[in-house]
Amino acid sequence: MKEIPTASSPLSSIETRLRHLLPADLYASVWVDPSPTMLERVFEHLRTLQRILHDYTSRLISESAPHPGEVRYEWQRGTLMFTDLAGFTRLMEANASQGQAGAASLLKVLNAYFAEMIEIISKSGGDLLEFTGDALFAFFPETERHDDTFKAVRAGLRMQRAMMHFSQIEPPAGTLQLQMRIGIHAGRFLTADIGTPRRMEHVLLGMAVQQAKLTESNGMNGRVNLSLKAFERVKDGFHFDEGKNDYKLVVDDLTVEQLGEYEITPRRRQASNILFERGVAGLLSGIEEMLKSIEPLASFIPAPVLNLLVESAADRHIPPDFPEPTVMFINFIGLPELVDRVLPGEELKVVNSFSRAFALINAAVETRGGVLKKVTYHLSGSDIVIYFGAPTAHTNDPVRAAEAALAIREIVRNIKPPTVGGIQPEITCQIGINQGAAFVAEVGEPRGRREFNVLGDTVNITARLMNKANKDQIIISGKIQAALCSSFATESLGTVALKGKSAEMPIFELIGSKG
Repeated sequence: MKEIPTASSPLSSIETRLRHLLPADLYASVWVDPSPTMLERVFEHLRTLQRILHDYTSRLISESAPHPGEVRYEWQRGTLMFTDLAGFTRLMEANASQGQAGAASLLKVLNAYFAEMIEIISKSGGDLLEFTGDALFAFFPETERHDDTFKAVRAGLRMQRAMMHFSQIEPPAGTLQLQMRIGIHAGRFLTADIGTPRRMEHVLLGMAVQQAKLTESNGMNGRVNLSLKAFERVKDGFHFDEGKNDYKLVVDDLTVEQLGEYEITPRRRQASNILFERGVAGLLSGIEEMLKSIEPLASFIPAPVLNLLVESAADRHIPPDFPEPTVMFINFIGLPELVDRVLPGEELKVVNSFSRAFALINAAVETRGGVLKKVTYHLSGSDIVIYFGAPTAHTNDPVRAAEAALAIREIVRNIKPPTVGGIQPEITCQIGINQGAAFVAEVGEPRGRREFNVLGDTVNITARLMNKANKDQIIISGKIQAALCSSFATESLGTVALKGKSAEMPIFELIGSKG
């Protein structure tokens, strides 16, 4: 066949960079018609996407994002805050029977809650690092005045006062109440950007993170709970009640004047790029500059979620839903704890090893159509949260999850850990898999800090199944076992009592593939 010469598109040099950042219809249109009008549409789309990705990442990333694939680390000092929301599961269940109307109603309540809490954190001098289900994780950086813990405590008191707005919610099933626990701890921890140019992740490592989570879990609904280290920093500024296990509960006996004004903090909103020349050359230059700021942020978003954001950018709306995803939790143990034992200069050994492990685990998930949502804190090690069936569902999501879990277990078993501080740790994992109803939505501030998330009791149960697992064991729920029994070897482990459940739940161990 004779080859017909074609004119080169002005986009040829950057086509591969645009391929995954443009919606399908815009990509096709500009490729066949690279006119100034179409190039301007590309620029405007990228500007919108830039703002979305900026809102999807914490300031630790958005204000200084690494080049995709650049592994880096930094010690941070300051005060960490964890929150936990009580009452969300009942609220979700009450709305789930109403379909899309219930999803919209639930999202309205949830985003009102998140928006108010995020605003208080930001105005008080903090930065929201991540959403973890219905929980929040915030950081108040250490300042020259060493007042970061005071800022965090004042923010916590303001947040608890704001919870009165959510004390009487009228869902379809009757009046419900949301309550919140807050835990605050101060210390030093390591932040690291790990992964590959295709998929990066921002992780926090060290006992300070675990201590902050432990402080929240030992707290009380409606109160601000402090670790002893945080208490020592602010003990002369507030009154306290004795909490359990030597923790301290802040007494909110302050007047509005005593609580003080908000801190003055810079706005989060990303400055917009401006086109100065609207000819083809000027537009191409503007698009390339936009790509330079988008690509580092895009690498922190899982590919299926990034595609969802790209395709919905024009509407700036992702409809909430109640699907039944398959959820996997992995507790990755041994490597994350090493940072507290490193000698000066050994940090990079740990970070590089974690980066390799993350890249391989993410590949095992992506290959099978899943989403590695995040690496987050745990009382030991780090938790890796994975979804199959959200945002993209398959007919065999439990099978895909099982295959991924078995592959990940082998990856973890084959990790050669570095020797730091004279110690070479044992690297292990615990894995839990479950399937059930969940609330899937873009949660947070509708035009501010937010992210695509999967929430609900199914997620909570999965985390508890993971906690029941022994070293390198994969525990699955009865629903998952029923979907796997024809092609995978499983073994009954009897029934277990799980927090928040009146009846014991049958659980099984995933042994391997029958093939």
